Amino acid sequence: MKIRIAVPSKGRISEPAIRLLENAGVGLKDTINRKLFSKTQHPQIDVMFSRAADIPEFVADGAADLGITGYDLIVERGSEVEILEDLNYGRASLVLAAPEDSPIDKPEDIPDGAVIATEFPRITEDYVRKRNIGAEIVELTGSTEIAPFIGVADLITDLSSTGTTLRMNHLKVIDTLLESSVKLIANPESYRRKGQLIEELRTGIRGVIDAEGRRLVMLNIDRENLDRVRALMPGMTGPTVSEVLSDNGVVAVHAVVDEKEVFNLVNRLKSVGARDILVVPIERIIP
Repeated sequence: MKIRIAVPSKGRISEPAIRLLENAGVGLKDTINRKLFSKTQHPQIDVMFSRAADIPEFVADGAADLGITGYDLIVERGSEVEILEDLNYGRASLVLAAPEDSPIDKPEDIPDGAVIATEFPRITEDYVRKRNIGAEIVELTGSTEIAPFIGVADLITDLSSTGTTLRMNHLKVIDTLLESSVKLIANPESYRRKGQLIEELRTGIRGVIDAEGRRLVMLNIDRENLDRVRALMPGMTGPTVSEVLSDNGVVAVHAVVDEKEVFNLVNRLKSVGARDILVVPIERIIP
């Protein structure tokens, strides 16, 4: 039994998705000549490349068992899929925005008959309907930011990760419609029939995500100073302590720590007598 996972063929979420699979042990066999379908290092897992916007529908229809795509695209498509994991990248907000000099500062200011241009008509239509806003929705396929300045629309809805593009185009945020990030999704029927293999892949991916920003700190310390080290080492469930057989009175201590803490931690450890300190990257953490 095989599973097929749909991955974006291009765009900002494509390469991180491929790296994630590689780090989870499911790397592509052919990384140079990327085709529509690709074998992976796992004999039961294949990759299908497609547009990120089409992936929710491909997964819902069963053309792919799993998919990696943005939550905004899942909601816009309205596809019946199961969200298995937040992959912790591609974070962005779908916002309602107007020109900086517009009298519209909040949703309640939007007059009847206002026009909103968007690449997300389904989400935008749902937003205005729930708020009883009498606006017209115009679907665009790109360059949404320019619409208010060429007479096409009064407002826009668009994805924004930092707000820089909106500010550069003299637009202000009126409201947030949706918070998005990249998700791992599954076809419900595939998950029922191929759950064991899907869970194996999910575990590998989850392990990579959990390892992000973590380092393994290893050191030797005289047993008499162990309590001082233990007080400094955060660890996931406390540090691991083991005997150093070749040196009486010395123990080895291992702990997983946040990489942001490493610089200060190493110096504090040295101050209490730690030596032979190693800081090692972590590929995966499997609970």
